Amino acid sequence: MASILRQIVAGPRARHADSGLDLSYITDYIVATSGPSQTYPQRAYRNPLDHLVAFLDEKHGDNWAIWEFRAEGTGYPDELVYNRIRHYPWPDHHPPPFRMVPMIMGSMRNWLHGGDLDAHSDEDLMKKKDVTSERNKDRVVVVHCKAGKGRSGSMSCSYLISEEGWTAEDALARFTARRMRPQFGAGVSIPSQLRWVAYVDQWTKSGKQYIDRPIEIVEVHVWGLRNGVKVDIEGFEDEGKKISTFHTFTKDERVVVEGDAPPGPGLSDVVWEMAGYATDKTKQNKAPEEADLSEATNLGDDDSSSESKEHKRRKRPAELIKMASSTSARQVGKLKSMTFADQRSLDSEEEEAEPGGMAVILKPKTPVRIPTSDVNISVERRNKTNKSMGLTMVSAVGHVWFNVFFEGQRSEKDDKPDTNGVFSIDWDAMDGIKGTSRKGARALDRLAVVWRVADEGGEPVVEPELGTPIAQNRPAPWTGEVDKERDLGLRVQSPDSKDVSEGSSVKSASAAAPGESHTKGVEHVDQDSDVQSIDKVRSSGPTGDILDEEGIEGEDKAEGGGQGSLGVRHEGITDRTTLLKETPAMSEEVTPAEGGRA
Repeated sequence: MASILRQIVAGPRARHADSGLDLSYITDYIVATSGPSQTYPQRAYRNPLDHLVAFLDEKHGDNWAIWEFRAEGTGYPDELVYNRIRHYPWPDHHPPPFRMVPMIMGSMRNWLHGGDLDAHSDEDLMKKKDVTSERNKDRVVVVHCKAGKGRSGSMSCSYLISEEGWTAEDALARFTARRMRPQFGAGVSIPSQLRWVAYVDQWTKSGKQYIDRPIEIVEVHVWGLRNGVKVDIEGFEDEGKKISTFHTFTKDERVVVEGDAPPGPGLSDVVWEMAGYATDKTKQNKAPEEADLSEATNLGDDDSSSESKEHKRRKRPAELIKMASSTSARQVGKLKSMTFADQRSLDSEEEEAEPGGMAVILKPKTPVRIPTSDVNISVERRNKTNKSMGLTMVSAVGHVWFNVFFEGQRSEKDDKPDTNGVFSIDWDAMDGIKGTSRKGARALDRLAVVWRVADEGGEPVVEPELGTPIAQNRPAPWTGEVDKERDLGLRVQSPDSKDVSEGSSVKSASAAAPGESHTKGVEHVDQDSDVQSIDKVRSSGPTGDILDEEGIEGEDKAEGGGQGSLGVRHEGITDRTTLLKETPAMSEEVTPAEGGRA
């Protein structure tokens, strides 16, 4: 019965021919597996931990060690894997703080080159005589997150790029080929995680130089902003295990440069999106053709377009580049969302929703300071129901991570990174819900984030030299931490933030106690939704042979998540910000660096 449950949850993935485990040899020294469990009910449908340990013992003796990336907890104590484990946790469906990447790469390299996993000092390392510049052919690293795809895949590809000299395209293609079934999407499919793989490639080519600097978000420019959209600025805390909201833009921090907000979606579209059915399912599991590395990660996809990437990247609706004078800046009063407008009571008309427009500047009263160079912009669109119901409909959810060091690094060698700049992205290229491309109804067309470095200098983060002791991070409680992940649907209204509007100050009925505001310190730890986490993957051996490929044909058609469109770092933002640069509301002291990356 347990074996059947594991097959049903896994969906269209193959089982290991001998052990029935969900694991894949990306190379003969990197093994990716979904998160094992030693407790019920998870043990019934996930890799049983004792089975996994027995398999690794049989195949590799004491030459295996685990690298885990689960901020939600591993699901087992370290003692059950002989304490042969390294912890570098961060939340599911997100990239890690980049300062963590050199530590992960260096610790994996030390182990694969014969180092002692438990070495904590130079004296310990001196006792270990077999640390060499050549990789130990017997050693393997076992990486796992929840599904063994996004977090595990991005770090597997990062190691191949930074330590083994692979190209980013080859690394992504290898991971997809070894981990995913054909035509079931990319192995690393979450846009921001793919962006981090591109950062690792850039980091490697620039001599592995990285400076983590506190930054300030000065403004956020939005084109095609719908009414009722809440915009948050977020960042990492607690060594990357938690994501906190540092600022939520209020109504009085919005300057509508060009009004006439685009209309909202129809009711039927919202209902279908809430049910998990994208309006365009043909590209649900594919990377957009405009994205970097899309050909590599969309392995086996021969659907090509006659338009070039550069042409698609620069093609924009004419309305978005319309010039606006200072007299066009105006506040839009009493704007109401087109969606569910007939469900609003007369009393609710007195409460103005966040105004949208064809061009809007979100300008905080003071620049928002983020302690690291990793930034997340999160958006939600909320439509109020009748006031007497006390509910609000979340009809759109999306976010995007970027790192200002790499966005401001104009060349790969011998050039200091910029101290200010602009990051820009389209709605279609942003991250969706729970690692998918699904974001619900469109909340905006495009946004650009104006940033600057808060303090000169910053903290250089270097990859430790071969054989140098490398610290691991404090693990999350192995028993797990459960919190509600953002999703579409009805929410209970909360009166916490009247400046944001009732429609944007809501939370799930199962959330924390009243009085908890959506400001700095709000934590988002992803819930362990097991059923959707490990479908579409397969098992493969050390030489790339597909194990038990026939598997379960019935589940090949099952719906389920983990696949999304890939993000892209847009070039040439200078011409895209002309609309807002020429208005008085634009900060004069911060301008994009000429020729810089947007």
